[in-house]
Amino acid sequence: MNVELASPSTQTDIAIIGAGSQALTLVAHLLQKRSSLNNKFVTIDPSGKWMSRWQQQFAALKIPHLRSPAVHHPDPNPYALRRFAEGRSDELFPPYDLPGTQLFDDFCRDVVHRWQLEDRVLKAAVTRIQPITDWGRCRFQLELETGQLLKARRVVLATGSGKLQLPDWAHQISSAYPQERLRHSQQVDLRELHLQGERILIVGGGLTSGHLAVGAIALGAKVQIMVRRQLQERLFDADPGWLGPKYLKAFRAEADWEQRSSLIQQARNGGSMTPAIMTQLRRYSRSGQLRFDEQCEIVKAEWQDSCWRVSCTDGSEHECDRIWLATGTRFDATTEPLLKEVQEAFPTEMINGLPVLDEHLRWSGCELFVMGGLAALQLGPVARNLSGARMAGDRIVPALTKSSLALLPVRNVS
Repeated sequence: MNVELASPSTQTDIAIIGAGSQALTLVAHLLQKRSSLNNKFVTIDPSGKWMSRWQQQFAALKIPHLRSPAVHHPDPNPYALRRFAEGRSDELFPPYDLPGTQLFDDFCRDVVHRWQLEDRVLKAAVTRIQPITDWGRCRFQLELETGQLLKARRVVLATGSGKLQLPDWAHQISSAYPQERLRHSQQVDLRELHLQGERILIVGGGLTSGHLAVGAIALGAKVQIMVRRQLQERLFDADPGWLGPKYLKAFRAEADWEQRSSLIQQARNGGSMTPAIMTQLRRYSRSGQLRFDEQCEIVKAEWQDSCWRVSCTDGSEHECDRIWLATGTRFDATTEPLLKEVQEAFPTEMINGLPVLDEHLRWSGCELFVMGGLAALQLGPVARNLSGARMAGDRIVPALTKSSLALLPVRNVS
């Protein structure tokens, strides 16, 4: 059973947009701090369920385990997952006890159950956030795809908000082609494909590229991985020093927002493979099932005679049956439709698409809070990760629970 609005126009204290790992982390931390807020918030997600998109993506790419260690998860107690995993130690993978996908999924269901959140997701998509004034204080009116309106005193944007990042050449393809033959990694579902004998070109050098390659080879395909630089091998997508004061102390002391943005880019450095995945890929490379093309970039792709003909910067040409773009997502508040009217009413500084938020991850001048990758200028390069969700919760929860941290009345924006 899911939340339903009692009338076409309803009010709530806190509206949380999104029901993924970021939102679940926030709600669990919020209720631990103040259980009386249990009936003061509504979570809104098109799926009507917690962690739906996460479950779909991990299942679609057949990902066996997380990249983050077992201490990173939505529950306020960092050791809760280890305790939950007692008797299931074979589902904690080396090194650092990386939780298996099913284990983590079961644990998140347990978090939902323990905090009595099963029925707390409203199945709807938010299409508009409109700032309004009420006796000098900013409130928000959320418009849902159903046409219903929801008024909220405070809003938390926890959608992930990443836009699919496509290379320039993909936008310039002039020939008509079957749509399923060119896909971003988030549009690929290995469970639905029959690839025996096909040639797959995967663009990108991150862990998603590795999962796609392993999955496609298991389905009988021959795979080519193309990256515009050398492949990088790392345990985590950002150095563990970004989880604590080793790097964060200097990051938070940096007053230049442009410099913070540069530090974030340098830390994530365009994606990397784990040693475990690289071991598998090298084995496939030796057996002839996989080919690496490093320091190579596509300049043109054409669909001809039922296959792709690809030209590259190094002068090489290739043919393949499918192209998968493991090129990631980009976080850009300037292109986020839900933030358009908020930015118009409460202009805030943007650095390479990231908003400059206050210490509680609050948008300038109003009670809208931001989680995930869009909060990276405040949280650092792990903002989009499970560890970043905990950092965000630590900042947002005090502002939601302490009246002394509420904003003063604002100018009229209606």
